[in-house]
Amino acid sequence: MANSYNGSLLYAFAMIMVIAWAIGYLGYNAGSIIHVLLIIAAIAILLRIIKGRSI
Repeated sequence: MANSYNGSLLYAFAMIMVIAWAIGYLGYNAGSIIHVLLIIAAIAILLRIIKGRSI
């Protein structure tokens, strides 16, 4: 019985770690994508200002 409990506890811990890793990985990538989009938007605004068009 103790071996079964340890196995399920280890499985639960492994699942929690995989979910935490996935959230961290996706969160980090989403953060970098947001930064890239902000940079692209800033460049587009600067190009409009330089060309003399209104924003």
